[in-house]
Amino acid sequence: MSEIGVKLPRPSDFAGPPTEEDYRRWSDADEAARPARLAALRARARAEGLDALLLTSHADARYFSGICFGPNEEPTAGVSGWLLISADAFAIFADSRYTVQARREAARATVIDPGSDPGAAIASWAKSHGVRNLGADPGAIRHVIWERMLEAAPEMTLVPAKGWGVTLRAVKEPAEIERIAAACAVADRALATILPKVVPGATEAQLAWLLEREMRQGGAEALAFDVAALAGPNAALPHGNPGGRPLRKGEVALFDFGAQVAGYRSDMTRTLFVGSAHEEDLGLYARVFDGQQAAIAALRRAVEGGATELPSGREVDRVARVSMGDATGVYEHGLGHGIGLQTHESPSLSRGASERPLPSPTVFSVEPGFYLEDRIGIRIEDLVAVDLAGRRLSTLTRFPSSPLIVG
Repeated sequence: MSEIGVKLPRPSDFAGPPTEEDYRRWSDADEAARPARLAALRARARAEGLDALLLTSHADARYFSGICFGPNEEPTAGVSGWLLISADAFAIFADSRYTVQARREAARATVIDPGSDPGAAIASWAKSHGVRNLGADPGAIRHVIWERMLEAAPEMTLVPAKGWGVTLRAVKEPAEIERIAAACAVADRALATILPKVVPGATEAQLAWLLEREMRQGGAEALAFDVAALAGPNAALPHGNPGGRPLRKGEVALFDFGAQVAGYRSDMTRTLFVGSAHEEDLGLYARVFDGQQAAIAALRRAVEGGATELPSGREVDRVARVSMGDATGVYEHGLGHGIGLQTHESPSLSRGASERPLPSPTVFSVEPGFYLEDRIGIRIEDLVAVDLAGRRLSTLTRFPSSPLIVG
């Protein structure tokens, strides 16, 4: 770990907001990629004996059709955005709130108003396209709709098919990685901008708002998730919420936050020292830093060393834990998660992750932490892009991860 620093990063150290030309290029790249995305989905359905597939997430709707819902619309949109895909048909549900948008943004798909009985609408579409086996995620569909589909089409079999869209989305196209990097730059600049305000007496809630404001003014169309700004013992809460507690000299301030740019998200965590740093706390920080670097080094060896496959998410998690030592306080959450159109996607890096090699090219977080209840929490999180075929590994988060004293 590099030595503790007091020279703080400046906003100008990081890339500026994306341009209109960037947005046009990304949109064109998506439009060009969608036929291949749909072909991959259809090929898997054919291989597994399915006549059609029902996808229900707004991330899948954007990826496969092009329709762009707002970041908080999924709970209120009902079944609008649900996709029905067979070998020769492609449909999207859109009620009266979204029909015009769907016709504009999902031009490849047939727009269907599901009415007041979406289960019957799905069954009707399936009958008209000769669907006998329909793949669907039972965990993502309300029981009443599931039962109504079976009632309205008793000759049809519903086959559990969970996570097909997110599995395909785990492999990232170059234009997707560019957007994640752009979202990282927005977040990097925002944190650099508010550093002079991270001083004793500032409250967690005040700093969370400042960070949110800077991201929105600096190019984010939305937040990837609510900002976490946690001070002192509150930093030991991995998913704590900012409150009115003021920062105090000699403690840490932990920021977990992300931006959204052109649909794609970033996620980073930095733990800063306020005013001064105790030697014991620096020692804990060094253990977290070393754990993160050990995990990234294991990936780099595979990428740059000629390996034919990446390590598994479980193995990379194991590397980080071994580096940090087996002691109270070492993180109990996963080491990392994929990211893209959703903040948490495949692949997983954790003790419960698959033993299969990580996909490539892909992007995921690496975020070990050390948490001592009622005393301190330290986490460092960066997004890493890996491309085994291209022999490239890059850290998309550019804000320094070595310890910094602020205030």
